Amino acid sequence: MDARQLEYFLAIVDHGGFSRAAAALHVAQPSLSQAMANLEADLGVALFHRVGRGVVLSEAGQELLEPSRRVLRDLAAVRDTAAALAGLHGGTVEVATMPSPGIEPLTTLIHRFAALHPSVTVSTHAAFTPDEVISLVRSGACELGLLGSATPVHPTALDVLHVEDQPFVVVAAPGGTIEDDVTVRPEDLAGQKLIASRTGSLMRQIVDDITAGGTGTEIVTIVDHRTSILPLVLTGVGVAVLPSSWTRLARRCGAVVAPIEPTAHLHVAMVSLPAHLTPGARAFLSLTRSLAERRAPGA
Repeated sequence: MDARQLEYFLAIVDHGGFSRAAAALHVAQPSLSQAMANLEADLGVALFHRVGRGVVLSEAGQELLEPSRRVLRDLAAVRDTAAALAGLHGGTVEVATMPSPGIEPLTTLIHRFAALHPSVTVSTHAAFTPDEVISLVRSGACELGLLGSATPVHPTALDVLHVEDQPFVVVAAPGGTIEDDVTVRPEDLAGQKLIASRTGSLMRQIVDDITAGGTGTEIVTIVDHRTSILPLVLTGVGVAVLPSSWTRLARRCGAVVAPIEPTAHLHVAMVSLPAHLTPGARAFLSLTRSLAERRAPGA
């Protein structure tokens, strides 16, 4: 067994088949197939079930996924550590992130990280729930995960760094009854059309509480992609309740942003494996820790 075989194995899984993996790796498909046949022979188990022209991961293959990612991550850490002896040069930091934390604090983190380590690439992976972020980190697909949750998370076998608490705000198009930076209460939203995310998120829970309060508000549209919300607000479709991470972007786009009382808070945290971090990931985590300290209440 060698690292190349494990890299090929993961590529087949991640790209959904031999032909796509071969194209992504820039190798001939027969070479890829032979490498997998050799790996299966060495291990004494089948990693894939051949179904028609496709493949399905076997139970043994499922068990090999996480160890394979860890082995390749450790090898990358060895290479990066050697490079780090002369400074942090090159490499990639893989970060899983949810939409709202992906606006802020991720924007600030990447901006500062790029200034400090311009030769290191930050690659973000989309996730839409805390569980998805945690799964990506646990599997080794990402070294770091930035998430937002209704309550603080405590996943087993992962380190958790609390970054900040983001209060929710109302975002609306200019020229309406909602004024910028003027606190509103649920009853002040009487008659408003609301843009909401799907059931299950803290954002949707707040919207449901508002509509259930008898203020005459109603949901006008439901979106899966949070990036659709601000354009819908600006075109006058309705108002939205969003974490305060959206405030700066919303105002730059011309929207008004108002605090809402009472409000909930989105608990933003960075999760990571307790070991096996590459130098780039350690540097990014250290930068996140410094930001958290500066944004802590009373800091």
